[in-house]
Amino acid sequence: MSVQPHHDGSATYVPEQAPALGQTVPVFVRVPAGVDVRQVHVRTTGDGEPRFAEATVDRRAGGDVWWRADVEVRNPVSNYRFMLSGPKGYRWLNASGLVDHDVPDNGDFKLVSYAPPPAWARDAVIYQILPDRFARSSAADDRTPPDWAIPCDWDTPVIGRGPETPRQFYGGDLDGITERLDHLDRLGVNTVYLTPIFPARSNHRYDASSFDTVDPLLGGDAALVRLADAVRARGWRLLGDITSNHTGDAHEWFTSAASDVHAPERELYYFDGVTGDYESWNGVKSLPKLNWGSPELRRRFATADDSLLRRWLRPPYGLDGWRVDVANMTGRRGADAYTHEVARLLREVVADTRADGLLLAEHGHDHTGDLDRDGWHGTMNYVGFTDPVWSWLRHGDDPVPNFLGTPGGVARRDAGGVLATMNTYRSLISWRSYVHSWQLLGSHDSARIRTVVGDAARQEVAAGLLATMPGTPVIFAGDELGLTGTNGEGSRTPMPWHRPESWDQGIFAAYRSLLALRRGEPALRHGGLRWVHADADSLVFLREAPTGTVLVLARRAAGTPVRLAGLPAGENVYGGAPALRPDADGAVTVPGDGPTFQVWRLV
Repeated sequence: MSVQPHHDGSATYVPEQAPALGQTVPVFVRVPAGVDVRQVHVRTTGDGEPRFAEATVDRRAGGDVWWRADVEVRNPVSNYRFMLSGPKGYRWLNASGLVDHDVPDNGDFKLVSYAPPPAWARDAVIYQILPDRFARSSAADDRTPPDWAIPCDWDTPVIGRGPETPRQFYGGDLDGITERLDHLDRLGVNTVYLTPIFPARSNHRYDASSFDTVDPLLGGDAALVRLADAVRARGWRLLGDITSNHTGDAHEWFTSAASDVHAPERELYYFDGVTGDYESWNGVKSLPKLNWGSPELRRRFATADDSLLRRWLRPPYGLDGWRVDVANMTGRRGADAYTHEVARLLREVVADTRADGLLLAEHGHDHTGDLDRDGWHGTMNYVGFTDPVWSWLRHGDDPVPNFLGTPGGVARRDAGGVLATMNTYRSLISWRSYVHSWQLLGSHDSARIRTVVGDAARQEVAAGLLATMPGTPVIFAGDELGLTGTNGEGSRTPMPWHRPESWDQGIFAAYRSLLALRRGEPALRHGGLRWVHADADSLVFLREAPTGTVLVLARRAAGTPVRLAGLPAGENVYGGAPALRPDADGAVTVPGDGPTFQVWRLV
């Protein structure tokens, strides 16, 4: 892969990161030495009409030419691309890269003037906890298991599929989490994300029976206060999980609606006026679907002063934001299309309640149409990160089920396919939405990364990509110990606190070092992304920031060392490879052993 002209939305190329509507901002294109570009124009589409403006040479550095153009933020989302002219005609540079044919506008770069996500989110490293499976405090021993539960001791195997799966009850609670925060501190995370904590009739609690209290089985409201205080005392953040698409069928709203056709709660759901049947999530009758065409639902859920969305963001709980479950289906049902209205409403309410609140959407497939609309700050990037990393690093011939159960499971792809997938999804949203989305190697809804890749060496490569690519890294509790699981339910493994001999100490050390590297290198948190090489078994990219640049090599298997022209010397800061030193032709060579993950700080 030759080095090409480049632009992305990072501060190196777009110094103004929070543009206001009507503002004119400078944008820069970097044209490497040896690329014959004689003229650059920027093409914008303000108010839907294409316009061209000539760019000028801003500076020359290291043989590269930096062109500058000015773009007016004419609309809340303002598109732009570059036309690079040379002796053989012109090519377009848009968010998907350099192309020699005409392309539609949806792949253009984007400047967004809507209120930005909270600043702290760019530096977040998130640790996901399913409370039932993380840790039990001593108080848990005094609680009587509910009637729906199958009580399990901490070593009972998790049933990955079957009617007993949601009923297995291990009894983890919030005070248990509070008591284990030192583990998170050693790992290097700074944000705790809890899956639902409201009363329910399952271990996952996505079938809430109330939004007004914390499940007593988790320690109740007081335990959440204790956890929130302990998290804040460390300077960290705490995120909750809310189901905007459905409730449980035991929820007080639904029981009122089902028992009385004249109840005000009836309009909160989709009931058939003739049969009395109701819509539910994917036909699962225990999860009745909410009707966002209802003003009363919008009031109770969001806008009222005592709404559930507001209550838990306020003291003494003080959640720092919400992950929104099934955000992709929220407000969508047949002809009803309220999703973007709801996303904007929830964001406004979160911001009104606490200005630095985060609103993050679950979305398992094509999320590109739901971002950059003044709603969700970002998404769980399964399709643009998780699946391509899995498809590159997976081992064995047995099918690996992905998050949405695609027939045949996760495909096996070389790095070219991985790169194409990542770039396709990235190019259809703004840089801002991309870097504020969650990158994850798995979750409580998927197989464990260790099961997918098969061994510690490839898991370290996956964790390296998680720690060094743009976006917010999310670690599912237990991945850092090498826990396994073949599907979402089977991956909800109790943390083996009492069996430290079972931990993969090597992979824990790798996660810890990689997260420390991310903290220590501003370019890994705020830099751009420039791909410089890809072959079947290796990916090489740069993270560039005004404060410095790092070079990253990810290899899934041994191969031929790669020579890269036009790069300076570099000191290895992760992986133990030799320093980079340009040869007589001005090229550096990255090693060919593998699987391996290496990072150099360029000097």
